[in-house]
Amino acid sequence: MGILESIQEPRDLRSLGPEELERLVTEIREFLIRNVSATGGHLGPNLGVIELTLGIHRVFDSPRDSIVFDTGHQSYVHKLVTGRQDFSRLRQKGGLSGYPERAESVHDIVQSSHASSSLSWLDGISRARRLMGEDDRWAVAVVGDGALTGGMTWEAVNNIAADKNRRAVIVVNDNGRSYAPTVGGFANHLADIQQGFQQSMDKVRTDRRYDRTLDLMRRGLHRAGTPGEMVYRALHGMKAGLKDVMVPHGIFEDVGMKYLGPIDGHDLEALESALTSAKNYGGPVIVHAITEKGHGYAPARADDADQFHAVGKIDPLTGEAAPKGPGRSWTSVFGEEIARIAGEREDVVGITGAMTIPVGLKQLAAERPDRVIDVGIAEQHAVTMSAGLAFGGMHPVIALYATFLNRGFDQLLMDVALHRAGVTIVLDRSGVTGPDGPSHHGQWDLALLQIIPHLHLAAPRDAVRLREELREAVAISDAPTVVRYPKGNVGEDIEAVERLHDGAEVLVRSGAPEEEKDVLIISVGAMAELSLGIADRLREEGVNVTVLDPRWVIPVPGSVIEQAAAHRIVVVIEDGVRAGGVGSRIRQEMRSAGVDTALSEVGLPAEFLEHASRQEVLEDAGLTAERITRSTLEQLAGHQVPYARAARPRAI
Repeated sequence: MGILESIQEPRDLRSLGPEELERLVTEIREFLIRNVSATGGHLGPNLGVIELTLGIHRVFDSPRDSIVFDTGHQSYVHKLVTGRQDFSRLRQKGGLSGYPERAESVHDIVQSSHASSSLSWLDGISRARRLMGEDDRWAVAVVGDGALTGGMTWEAVNNIAADKNRRAVIVVNDNGRSYAPTVGGFANHLADIQQGFQQSMDKVRTDRRYDRTLDLMRRGLHRAGTPGEMVYRALHGMKAGLKDVMVPHGIFEDVGMKYLGPIDGHDLEALESALTSAKNYGGPVIVHAITEKGHGYAPARADDADQFHAVGKIDPLTGEAAPKGPGRSWTSVFGEEIARIAGEREDVVGITGAMTIPVGLKQLAAERPDRVIDVGIAEQHAVTMSAGLAFGGMHPVIALYATFLNRGFDQLLMDVALHRAGVTIVLDRSGVTGPDGPSHHGQWDLALLQIIPHLHLAAPRDAVRLREELREAVAISDAPTVVRYPKGNVGEDIEAVERLHDGAEVLVRSGAPEEEKDVLIISVGAMAELSLGIADRLREEGVNVTVLDPRWVIPVPGSVIEQAAAHRIVVVIEDGVRAGGVGSRIRQEMRSAGVDTALSEVGLPAEFLEHASRQEVLEDAGLTAERITRSTLEQLAGHQVPYARAARPRAI
């Protein structure tokens, strides 16, 4: 039996000697490469935190001490040493989550997996410990240098630093990938001897006697009057200057927190020494660890794009991706078209939040690097900045994962919409995303955006419509526009049989013109294929069906209301939550227009949906052709609410 198999809880790590720990590191690295290459997942980040995670668990006592992982995609090692070593169904239905998950373990705390929030959790947890009189319990947050670009982290630091007796430790996992010129640049300015000297100084500076001695000197010099004040200022300035020359960490200590580092994040002995010093200090401390994403795995280190940040199934020996099926991704279609649009219009500029490649702005950045702005993990800033860009004559296009728009809602409402700014937001991975689970499903956007005045929202059904609607969006200069599409490959183009006067398109119209129209299916975006499948089943049952794609679901096209009035029942199919979604909005518009046709809202429940494949999640939510067809037939027959309008008697 290997050492890893003998580790069932963190306390098992504390009995291991140096050689056993090194063997354990190797076993964990081999385990991750072997298992994640078979399932897909966040490989590079976890290879980079093996030693760091072991060090934290050897020094601190989880779950009595609370360990919070910012974002949480780097928590695989944490899972392994807390009794979860079955990775055979990682990120699959019924298997381990790819992020911390409270239902899996008492060692997991934060499962929202949205970056830059961990220090606010740390602030709250450590405050609670103080208020509850539990001063023997520590709270630890592991935050990446990329997450430090988010404003929430600095709001939290400002509050944590105000309490000098807080049992709070911030571990900066600095792999230098997202923002090497800032936080990541620490490693480029230090020689080995300087680092060794700094670690020795850290032990002195985290001894309470160090602070008491400095305080006594300060008070003594102040009592000496003006000469003493001058000496104090000179000594203090010299001390600060020497510190900044040796280690450029002023931004941390300027807010009043002790700083340890930088530490080699792959040196277990150095890590444990620093973490122990931080724990013994008894107040808020920042431990700065330099790590390498993909450490110990040559294919990951050689990947210039993101060092295997997230991979699908790969060959564990070569790192080569498993062959993918035919088809193109929605993201690549957007990437091509926005680059083409930017070539035609000098005012178009792309904005991303540390995700240039994942959201499709790589081509634009390569062709016109001055026309792509990466703001870091700062969606709030991105949205408000876009209002300023629009005021200055530009047309910004913000590309985000749909789940991250939630963080910029206030700015979209009050900075963009209120000022009628011409800003386009492109939402990748809208609807159900699948294996990343509840914090990454983009199921909330359709409901959230319904209440924003002036906003226009498009949901393309295929690649042709994505290109069309993106161009229509950037042509609007006096209101915010949103274009949303799901994760994965875009299907075959679905041509319309008719385009109505306001741009909505009819995909199917069955029955003779003089025959009564039974069911109007309103298909939102990528739900077109499902809607057409339902239409086929209903027609086999002798039901006259119309399938309508609004193209722009906000504002509701007038033709949608006209078509609703002419049918016995309307069925709206969307991959957002039903509560406040497109179906709800259309129902309100129908009532305002005096149309009393029954409407059935088919979408996702307002619940946090577990990780599984997109198809599995949709099936669990009842979004299948068979179930929707069966319900619609029951509604037509008057056996299930909402009851369809009664059919007219047929002429004999």
